[in-house]
Amino acid sequence: MHSPLTRRGFLAAGSGLAAATVLPGLSACSALTGADSDPDTLVVHSQLGTTAPGSPTYLAALDRFRKEHPGLKVKNLINGDDLAQVYETSRLARKEPDVVMVNLYDKTLAWTDVGATVDVKGYLDDWGLRERVLPQALAEWTDAKGRVRAFPYFATNWPIAYNRALLDRAGVDAIPTTGDELIAAARKLRAKGIAPVTVGGNDWTGQKLLAQIIQTYLTEDEARHAYTTGDFGSGGAREGIEYFVTLRDAGVFADKAQGLTSDSMTTQFNTQAAAIESAMSSALAKVPPKVARHTEVGGWPLADGAAHEKPTILRTYTLIGFWISPNGTKKIDAVEKFLRFMYRPDTVARFIKESGRDMALRSDTVSTDFPLVAAAQRLGSTVSQALLPDVYVPPAAAQPLITATSTSFTRGTSAAKVRAALETAYRSA
Repeated sequence: MHSPLTRRGFLAAGSGLAAATVLPGLSACSALTGADSDPDTLVVHSQLGTTAPGSPTYLAALDRFRKEHPGLKVKNLINGDDLAQVYETSRLARKEPDVVMVNLYDKTLAWTDVGATVDVKGYLDDWGLRERVLPQALAEWTDAKGRVRAFPYFATNWPIAYNRALLDRAGVDAIPTTGDELIAAARKLRAKGIAPVTVGGNDWTGQKLLAQIIQTYLTEDEARHAYTTGDFGSGGAREGIEYFVTLRDAGVFADKAQGLTSDSMTTQFNTQAAAIESAMSSALAKVPPKVARHTEVGGWPLADGAAHEKPTILRTYTLIGFWISPNGTKKIDAVEKFLRFMYRPDTVARFIKESGRDMALRSDTVSTDFPLVAAAQRLGSTVSQALLPDVYVPPAAAQPLITATSTSFTRGTSAAKVRAALETAYRSA
């Protein structure tokens, strides 16, 4: 296991971590008061506990865990998008929580490498939990040095949701599977006052859809190279950017998409102001029943000569994992009890049934109360899979890529300027 870093070593780490800890507006107090040296108190830092999908199930699971382990207290710390920053601040003060529940993305990519969290491979094997994890999930959480960064937990399917009632109203007879069909559908939808594809062009949702479209002409290896290095100069990458620009300037995306967020995207789709969205499992679970009844899920339409055989979706097994901190190794018996409980089939099944979550763990349970989540799980080989770039993008480039995404969704921005914006995002990486 990694020994704790010195403060100087953590600040000097070339991973973007130090920069994150001094961002304006960072709430250091919430981080520094989070740890608890009481060996009978397990401190868990999570994004679950308020409005995040799965929060009620998670809080109920904590209550069950407390009842089953009356001598062990659990303190639940909650943060939203700033969780990584808050954790890093607490780690610098050696007052970090014992377990962190967060996805593998941006700053967290470097945590194990700099000792902010520990390699959990030994624990996974010693506790007999490896067989509970889907092989693909284990592969995605394992770094280039063979270390397992965290215990995998949440996964997600990320298809395209199509409101068939709105498409029918606009005279669109079938779900578009080609770029030409998508452009034609967008024109008919606009004629009826309906936004075609809604997308958070000013945040991570737009960044993912942009990456998916750029990959239209890229193989998986080519896509991995582009998002690892920031080199979008290959013929396939250029064609993918041109395809995106063609769709954008043809009016495929909602008006002023460059300023929309994930919240405004889901609101437009769920209120039937827009007919199409790129929706991960948690968004699909929130689609109102009256809308879900006439919604179908599928892939993103392809262009002629695409590298993929079928319309594409995204899938990932790195949505949330349980990371163990250096402080957590001092309470490893409590951590083991907690993770064994969270990995239990009955606990996993409740997240699937009650919250519509996709899991990175083996389970026979299906999302019967979340029909669109279940439909996405059944897509299988009817769609192709594009590469989710999260684990390949250098941490220092992650946020600049969001800025580049907003630029890209601004109508009239040339393909050359889109490429330049993307590559510029990597210059500080």
